[in-house]
Amino acid sequence: MRVRRERYERNPQRQRRLSRPVISVGNLSMGGTGKTPVVAALAQWLVARGERPAILSRGYARAEAVDGVVVVSDGRAIRASIEHSGDEPMMLARQVPGAIVCVSPERHLSGVLAERTLGASVHILDDGFQHLELSRDLDILVTTIGEIPSGKVIPAGRLREPVEAAARAHVLVVSDATAGAAQAEAWALGISQSCAAIRTLGEPVRVGAIGPDPGVDRSLPVVAAAGIAHPDRFAGAVKAAGWDVRDVISFKDHHRYSTADVTAIASRMSAAGAGAVFTTDKDAVRFESWSPLPFPLFRVPLAVSFDPAEAVFAAVESTLSTFARSGESRRVS
Repeated sequence: MRVRRERYERNPQRQRRLSRPVISVGNLSMGGTGKTPVVAALAQWLVARGERPAILSRGYARAEAVDGVVVVSDGRAIRASIEHSGDEPMMLARQVPGAIVCVSPERHLSGVLAERTLGASVHILDDGFQHLELSRDLDILVTTIGEIPSGKVIPAGRLREPVEAAARAHVLVVSDATAGAAQAEAWALGISQSCAAIRTLGEPVRVGAIGPDPGVDRSLPVVAAAGIAHPDRFAGAVKAAGWDVRDVISFKDHHRYSTADVTAIASRMSAAGAGAVFTTDKDAVRFESWSPLPFPLFRVPLAVSFDPAEAVFAAVESTLSTFARSGESRRVS
């Protein structure tokens, strides 16, 4: 990875370019840093600003990895199934209805399609820190305290590339930290701008509810089930929010739920004396193919806010303003 980065830095003409600005959101480690909520927050902010953001995703762990580009959402409606989209792109498409979401390992191809046929005005390169083939205008690196400075490169640790690569980022976002701790982390890594990301759980939403959502009684014991990078963090957040969590059922990240899984969850819920199952937004899109479920299922939304509040948005605003001052769209390469 070090040699690969140096090759692109010595020969920037090797990178492909899109005509609209590209904002990359990524991490240096293998999953679990809170990258996806940051992508969603940026896309929501851009939509509110009047932009048509295109989220360009690789579509990791798709059940059916078809060739070309899968348009998960055209910014108006969902256009693909979860088998073709993958769980995170489908989740983002539902969380940010005004955003275009495209899936392909060839992110440049996705971007060209989003610009020429779907009217994209700006791109968010999801999980893009190591995707050096595509030029970007802003690099946002998401991490947790101590993960990069004390980390080791795969296979000895969880880092995708050496620590010094972090200094290539323009902004460091540190999940579940204070603004001061985020600033100290950024200083240690050689990154000039930073902020903390505070993740908070919203009220549970019934999955598959017909009509008004009946909600869930706060006194009801629940089971937490999740197939994400750190299921324990989700369960801990649910407990911290005041819910009575009787059991925690963990699966590997991007898990596809089977009949046996659904049966096992129902059995453990019954054995724990719980009245509902709580899961993440990402898992909820995989559960939706099971109808009806043998238990009440609620997804617990995760929102992110920044401290300082405008730190990331100011960097994006500056990037868009610089692009606008350049006069016209770049030539695609």
